[in-house]
Amino acid sequence: MKKIEAIIRPETFQELRDQLSQIGILGLTVTEVAGTGKQKGQTGVFRGTSYEIKVVPKIKVELVVPVEKVETIIDTIVETCHTDQIGDGKIFIYAVEDAVRIRTKERGKDAVL
Repeated sequence: MKKIEAIIRPETFQELRDQLSQIGILGLTVTEVAGTGKQKGQTGVFRGTSYEIKVVPKIKVELVVPVEKVETIIDTIVETCHTDQIGDGKIFIYAVEDAVRIRTKERGKDAVL
Protein backbone atom coordinates (compact mmCIF):
# COMPACT_ATOMS: atom_id res chain seq x y z
CA MET A 1 0.00 0.00 0.00
CA LYS A 2 1.02 3.60 -0.56
CA LYS A 3 -0.02 6.88 0.98
CA ILE A 4 -0.46 9.70 -1.50
CA GLU A 5 -0.34 13.19 -0.07
CA ALA A 6 -1.18 16.03 -2.46
CA ILE A 7 -0.92 19.72 -1.62
CA ILE A 8 -3.17 21.55 -4.09
CA ARG A 9 -4.86 24.87 -4.78
CA PRO A 10 -8.19 25.15 -2.93
CA GLU A 11 -10.07 26.04 -6.12
CA THR A 12 -9.08 22.72 -7.76
CA PHE A 13 -10.30 20.50 -4.91
CA GLN A 14 -13.94 19.95 -5.92
CA GLU A 15 -13.01 18.93 -9.46
CA LEU A 16 -10.33 16.60 -8.08
CA ARG A 17 -12.85 15.05 -5.70
CA ASP A 18 -15.22 14.42 -8.61
CA GLN A 19 -12.46 12.91 -10.78
CA LEU A 20 -11.24 10.62 -7.98
CA SER A 21 -14.80 9.46 -7.41
CA GLN A 22 -15.13 8.61 -11.12
CA ILE A 23 -12.09 6.30 -10.93
CA GLY A 24 -13.46 4.58 -7.81
CA ILE A 25 -11.54 6.41 -5.09
CA LEU A 26 -14.06 7.23 -2.38
CA GLY A 27 -12.00 7.47 0.81
CA LEU A 28 -9.71 10.41 1.44
CA THR A 29 -8.75 12.85 4.15
CA VAL A 30 -8.77 16.60 3.47
CA THR A 31 -7.07 19.26 5.56
CA GLU A 32 -6.90 23.02 5.09
CA VAL A 33 -3.23 23.98 5.30
CA ALA A 34 -1.05 26.98 4.51
CA GLY A 35 2.48 27.14 3.22
CA THR A 36 4.89 28.71 0.83
CA GLY A 37 7.33 27.62 -1.80
CA LYS A 38 8.37 29.47 -4.91
CA GLN A 39 5.31 31.71 -4.49
CA LYS A 40 6.93 33.32 -1.42
CA GLY A 41 3.58 34.42 -0.04
CA GLN A 42 1.34 37.24 -1.22
CA THR A 43 1.09 41.00 -0.76
CA GLY A 44 -2.24 42.60 0.07
CA VAL A 45 -3.64 46.04 0.84
CA PHE A 46 -6.01 46.71 3.74
CA ARG A 47 -7.31 50.25 4.30
CA GLY A 48 -4.46 51.69 2.32
CA THR A 49 -1.77 49.77 4.18
CA SER A 50 0.28 47.19 2.34
CA TYR A 51 0.99 43.96 4.18
CA GLU A 52 2.67 40.67 3.33
CA ILE A 53 1.12 37.26 3.92
CA LYS A 54 3.97 34.81 4.41
CA VAL A 55 1.90 31.71 3.67
CA VAL A 56 -0.68 30.79 1.02
CA PRO A 57 -3.83 28.70 1.74
CA LYS A 58 -3.76 25.19 0.27
CA ILE A 59 -5.64 21.92 0.60
CA LYS A 60 -3.88 18.70 1.62
CA VAL A 61 -5.50 15.54 0.28
CA GLU A 62 -4.35 12.22 1.73
CA LEU A 63 -5.21 8.76 0.41
CA VAL A 64 -3.97 5.27 1.27
CA VAL A 65 -4.35 3.01 -1.75
CA PRO A 66 -3.15 -0.28 -3.20
CA VAL A 67 0.12 0.01 -5.15
CA GLU A 68 -1.58 -0.80 -8.46
CA LYS A 69 -3.76 2.34 -8.25
CA VAL A 70 -0.96 4.81 -7.48
CA GLU A 71 -0.06 5.87 -11.04
CA THR A 72 -3.71 6.30 -12.05
CA ILE A 73 -4.31 8.51 -9.01
CA ILE A 74 -1.17 10.56 -9.60
CA ASP A 75 -2.15 11.10 -13.24
CA THR A 76 -5.65 12.17 -12.14
CA ILE A 77 -4.27 14.66 -9.61
CA VAL A 78 -1.80 16.15 -12.09
CA GLU A 79 -4.36 16.43 -14.89
CA THR A 80 -7.03 17.95 -12.63
CA CYS A 81 -4.89 20.34 -10.58
CA HIS A 82 -2.41 21.55 -13.22
CA THR A 83 -2.81 25.25 -14.08
CA ASP A 84 0.76 25.82 -15.32
CA GLN A 85 1.22 28.49 -12.64
CA ILE A 86 3.60 28.62 -9.68
CA GLY A 87 1.76 27.18 -6.69
CA ASP A 88 -0.03 24.27 -8.37
CA GLY A 89 1.26 22.06 -5.55
CA LYS A 90 3.17 18.87 -4.93
CA ILE A 91 2.47 15.16 -4.57
CA PHE A 92 4.32 12.95 -2.08
CA ILE A 93 4.17 9.15 -2.06
CA TYR A 94 4.99 7.09 1.04
CA ALA A 95 5.14 3.36 1.71
CA VAL A 96 2.48 2.15 4.17
CA GLU A 97 3.38 -0.93 6.17
CA ASP A 98 -0.11 -1.79 7.38
CA ALA A 99 -3.59 -0.40 8.05
CA VAL A 100 -6.33 -1.44 10.45
CA ARG A 101 -10.03 -0.63 10.19
CA ILE A 102 -11.03 -0.11 13.80
CA ARG A 103 -14.71 -1.06 13.44
CA THR A 104 -14.15 -4.47 11.78
CA LYS A 105 -10.49 -5.12 12.69
CA GLU A 106 -9.72 -5.74 9.00
CA ARG A 107 -6.07 -5.28 8.08
CA GLY A 108 -4.06 -4.41 5.01
CA LYS A 109 -5.84 -3.72 1.72
CA ASP A 110 -9.18 -4.81 3.18
CA ALA A 111 -8.91 -1.98 5.70
CA VAL A 112 -8.40 0.76 3.09
CA LEU A 113 -10.82 -0.31 0.36
